[in-house]
Amino acid sequence: MHKKIIAIALLGLSIWFGVAQALTLSVESDGHITGYEVVLFLHQLLFVFWLGPDLGRYIWSTRAADPSLSPTTRVTAGELINKIELFPRVCISLMLTVGGILTEAVGLTHPWWQMAGIVLLGPVWLSMVLIGHFRASTDLGKLINNTDVLFRLFMAAAILASVSYSWSTGRFDTTQWVAGKLLLFAAIVLFGMLMRIRLRPFDAAIATMSTTGPTEASDAAMSRSLGLARPYIFGIWIALALAAWLGVAQP
Repeated sequence: MHKKIIAIALLGLSIWFGVAQALTLSVESDGHITGYEVVLFLHQLLFVFWLGPDLGRYIWSTRAADPSLSPTTRVTAGELINKIELFPRVCISLMLTVGGILTEAVGLTHPWWQMAGIVLLGPVWLSMVLIGHFRASTDLGKLINNTDVLFRLFMAAAILASVSYSWSTGRFDTTQWVAGKLLLFAAIVLFGMLMRIRLRPFDAAIATMSTTGPTEASDAAMSRSLGLARPYIFGIWIALALAAWLGVAQP
């Protein structure tokens, strides 16, 4: 159990160290770090702390659903899932803002009102994530969590509309890979929404298990729920990998 956590942590640290080394080499080559390099570093950092904890969340989910483990271990795994999932949700809330700023550096300019929306989106979305997580029992927290599906649908639709319009006007003629990354992000938003819907019985079973202990019915519900969510979980990972490749290759 602890070895898996250590492995995930080491993977994240190794990637972070590699990016830090790249920035160091940049300083050594020209004597300073540009604003573009700082934002690029943040973009890569968000990717690391999105994918790494997402893998950890899945590992702990399988342990929570494992009936061969003790109830205490399974409840602990369920509690860890709730803590770990905050990291991917924070990263997804900031990714569009950081990515939007980066696109300016590759020649994809935005009118002032659009850039203002891109810059404000990150803090607003992040605030919703934090309130929904840390104030889940309050009226505002419940409202945010209950409207999460609608918000994700709105974001996906807004991205699709923006990409369609920009494509039709020729804005992506020289940066088609940016359009690909945006479409993959929209897919991730939808996959995340469907995953959370599929995992509702799983979350309910964990809450029941922490008070009354596991039952055959709750074990079956957890196994089925995780099985239904698994395609969307894998879909998120594949989309993230493809988006990372597009960002590096820029075909």
